[in-house]
Amino acid sequence: MSERAGVSERIRLARPDVGAAELAAIAEVLVTGQLTMGPKVKEFEALLAGACETEHAVAVSSGTAALHVAVLALGIGPGDEVIVPAYTFPATANVVALAGARPVLVDVDPQTFNLDLSLVADAITPRTKAVLAVHLFGRPLDWDALEALVPAGVTLVEDAAGALGARYRGRPCGSLGAAGCLSFHPRKIVTTGDGGALTTNDAPLAERARTLRNHGWSPSDGYDDMPAAGFNYRLPDVLCALGIPQVERLEELLAARERVARGYEERLSGLVELPAAAEGDRHGLQAYVVQLDRRDEAMAALRAEGIECQIGTYALHHLGAYKDGGNFPGADKAFERALALPLHTALSDAELDRVAEALARFA
Repeated sequence: MSERAGVSERIRLARPDVGAAELAAIAEVLVTGQLTMGPKVKEFEALLAGACETEHAVAVSSGTAALHVAVLALGIGPGDEVIVPAYTFPATANVVALAGARPVLVDVDPQTFNLDLSLVADAITPRTKAVLAVHLFGRPLDWDALEALVPAGVTLVEDAAGALGARYRGRPCGSLGAAGCLSFHPRKIVTTGDGGALTTNDAPLAERARTLRNHGWSPSDGYDDMPAAGFNYRLPDVLCALGIPQVERLEELLAARERVARGYEERLSGLVELPAAAEGDRHGLQAYVVQLDRRDEAMAALRAEGIECQIGTYALHHLGAYKDGGNFPGADKAFERALALPLHTALSDAELDRVAEALARFA
């Protein structure tokens, strides 16, 4: 398969699982004429809170907005430090910097892609206010071990952008920390085109998040007062309507991704390093990320054959904004070897065969 192959023969990296139910839900909103801050926002939030088994969910305009609101709602600002994994999407660190605090990079375990917990305690200082702990690509971080390392006064926040549906020892990701931050980007299991949510059991924190997302207006005061300046981080009803049927089918969508993951495992076992969750955990499978030594060669070859693929994510200290953050061999290894393969519910066995055959040449 070459780059000149027809569009119908291309294997896409991601494809949202949306259809008639989503179209009907959007049409329902359009008929009402209330496109934002209406009943669909609350309905979407209730479903998300149910999926994460939290008391509150606050829908916002992106996963980055969820992280930003979480940091600000926790009162983090200038003079504070927040621990961030050195291998993650840059938004995790960006929101800390934009709040005026200092992102403190900590290396990752290159096998799990998550924080190397053996390094966390040494990174904590009197200025440390929080840990933004990422369940990268949907693999749950060992939360109990992290909690045991962190002293009282340091808040744990989940960057669960890719972990909706994932479970740590039976508990949903998004319910483990003081707040969880979800993303509904098109590569996520549930998408609203863009969007995000903050989940929490802390009612005052949820109130602050709702205030921050809507210019600073206080919902509990009936919008009579604006206690502080905020943002327009609202998620419109029409986009919440798009997400609602997907959250209702969350178990079905995750099971379909697990089918694809099993197909890859059957074809790629022994050829490349495969993603997996720890025993007793459930991987959220936001992305199917393998590891191999000749990653760049393999990525170029797959793309030339019409197979979309991508690096896993970024080693932050390779980026100009964080280039003075230190040396992180685990993040380096992950960045150099990680390859995200096509993952969506419509992948066929024939397409999985094509991916495996192309990848096998670089094993």
